[in-house]
Amino acid sequence: MNVTETVLPGVKLLEPRVFEDARGFLLESWNRRTFAALGLVADFVQDNHSRSRRGVLRGLHYQLHAPQGKLVRVVNGAVFDVVVDLRQSSPTFGQWTGTELSAENHRMIWIPPGCAHGFLVLSETADVFYKATAHYAPQWDRGIRWDDPAIGVRWPLAGPPVLSDKDRAWPVLRDAEVYA
Repeated sequence: MNVTETVLPGVKLLEPRVFEDARGFLLESWNRRTFAALGLVADFVQDNHSRSRRGVLRGLHYQLHAPQGKLVRVVNGAVFDVVVDLRQSSPTFGQWTGTELSAENHRMIWIPPGCAHGFLVLSETADVFYKATAHYAPQWDRGIRWDDPAIGVRWPLAGPPVLSDKDRAWPVLRDAEVYA
């Protein structure tokens, strides 16, 4: 597994070894020992799968008092995946990193607890799978606006994104509840 550190502490871009031949490919997306050797110790309790169409932007989401670490990968299509550091004690608080995750490049991203996550679908459709270290807790569900100018995410938009009502209504970072 090739690991690339991002500008945000603890957020890592992971590229698994892919074994390809005429039949297709095989990759190992999760192995507790391999990840522990990389310093990524996680007890996953929930797997999620979302399917979205081109132009859908989901995010930027997090859970306040039940923070989730997430291992995110795309199994169909392509997305521009974004992580925002919401840990006030972090030197990169309020900063973001983004990368393309796709079924073709097989990349995954590890998002530690304390960060917001979102993505923009670049392909006709995209299937995003992610493992989470904490169960979904709707009472702690939070988000920040995808277009907060103080954060300045450079989304590769071809037009206005397709947003849920909930994602349209999130506050900007300065008005949001965040981690200590």
